[in-house]
Amino acid sequence: MSEKQWWNEAVIYQIYPRSFKDSNNDGIGDLKGIIQKLDYIESLGVNTLWINPIVSSNQVDNGYDVIDYKHIDSLFGTEEDVDTFFSEMKRRGLKVIYDLPLNHTSIAHPWFKEALKGPDNPYRNYYIWADASDDGTYPNNWTAAFGGSAWSKEMNGDQYFLHTFKKEMPDLNWDHEPLRKEMIGILNYLMDKGVDGFRLDAFIYIDVDKEFPDKEADQETQDVIEYGGNLKQYLNELNQALTDHENEIFLIGEATSADAEKIREYTNNSILDGVITLQHFTDDETLKIEELPQMNQHVPLDFEKFKRIQKEIQESLKDKCGPILFWNNHDHPRAPQKYGDMDNYRDETAKMMATLLYLQKGIPIIYYGEEVGMNNAWFDDPSNISDNSAFNFYQEAKAFGWSHDKIMENLNLTVRDASRGIMQWTDEKGSGFTENAAPWIISNQEAVYNVKDQEESESSILNYYRKLIKLKKTDLFTKGDWKLLNTQDKIYAYERTFEDITGRVYCNFSAEEAEVTIDMPFNTDSLVLSTHEADLTNGKIVLPAYSAFVFVSE
Repeated sequence: MSEKQWWNEAVIYQIYPRSFKDSNNDGIGDLKGIIQKLDYIESLGVNTLWINPIVSSNQVDNGYDVIDYKHIDSLFGTEEDVDTFFSEMKRRGLKVIYDLPLNHTSIAHPWFKEALKGPDNPYRNYYIWADASDDGTYPNNWTAAFGGSAWSKEMNGDQYFLHTFKKEMPDLNWDHEPLRKEMIGILNYLMDKGVDGFRLDAFIYIDVDKEFPDKEADQETQDVIEYGGNLKQYLNELNQALTDHENEIFLIGEATSADAEKIREYTNNSILDGVITLQHFTDDETLKIEELPQMNQHVPLDFEKFKRIQKEIQESLKDKCGPILFWNNHDHPRAPQKYGDMDNYRDETAKMMATLLYLQKGIPIIYYGEEVGMNNAWFDDPSNISDNSAFNFYQEAKAFGWSHDKIMENLNLTVRDASRGIMQWTDEKGSGFTENAAPWIISNQEAVYNVKDQEESESSILNYYRKLIKLKKTDLFTKGDWKLLNTQDKIYAYERTFEDITGRVYCNFSAEEAEVTIDMPFNTDSLVLSTHEADLTNGKIVLPAYSAFVFVSE
């Protein structure tokens, strides 16, 4: 690979296909809908598009339960639509990152159907099997991510298969070389189609200790499985396939628990080019109560810890293009509503949080709709939420004495489904997402916080994002060094330097006005982007609630 890979200057826009644009009026977003909106995507200034899975699936986990890696699900379109999509992307000079679930398939995948035929079937070893324990129950005490045992017994045999996630999603056996060769063949097929990069879903779980040790009482199953000794070998084999291809391929891995040290380890020696981690979502765990499940309790951001984690990750990757920068994605509630104040300072919160994160060193991922200030989808009934844990939490919290409204607020600010609401194109019925069909998920319909209304306002969140993205693509904010500045609580400030250019970014992550000293010769003439008019006097700047100011001096 060359020293300057294209992704060093990538600004990524993530689309959850089900929720972006419905072209055939069935209430579900599709590939033609995405194609219809490529001009809009291009207008944002982004240069890369990441789409969640659109391949053939039973849709138990919205495409992550794969039946066929090489064919589009009819829910999203046809093979002709896929070819048109790649053609239209290339015509605009946009790159495509493809979401690849490589830890598991669907139980309906032909490999698993063959594996169920018995231990002698050649596809048996494509999956992970174990005998019952001595007492005749599950092989060990591992639990699945969404509750229950991580093991399910085959219908017509005596063994159990492993599923780290849902029972309909059996884990693949990466120890088995024929399986690894199959996956490399899939990579080559997709690269030949036009894919420029892969997001490896749940890659940290593909190396499993076949001794199957029991977990401790306070451990998560995922923590027992993670970081196996053969993981690097498997990733290096994938990388060799990418290196052999004529195009430069960007490889991102999802490792939600990876800290700065692990990110560094994964991105060294070209194992991965980037890592998606959730470690910077530093919820204040001390505010959670022991009597209820921890996952669905909403608490504020521990801001001092947030600063520390950001600093650790930035400094760990200072000799690279930086970390992956994101506030929102399909597995995490929309962060401005979760951590900011979208009731009283909605525009300011959205603009400030984007400025804080995306002008740091690293590769931004903007999740569809955040550029217009979309809030989370808001559920009134826990039974409408797809994660089983939500209903269980509701029952436990109700028994504990919490009100319905309090429980639902906690759920709506912690569950994955909340982030997957339909894109707000207009304030009309169907929000411009669909004509008259019922959307597949509960949806918002709002004036102002939609694309049509925001296109018409120069001061909108949308147009602020466009200015921010344009600024991000300059050498200073792409290549420049990064340094966190010492400031009071709730103020996040950092410096970027490149050659003779210096930038300062000041963000107030609170509803309280603050004042900071600027110890360099910045003035209103060097203000290149801000959420408010600058009040700059005697080397000090006033930071209103949820404000951001960006200065550049040459």
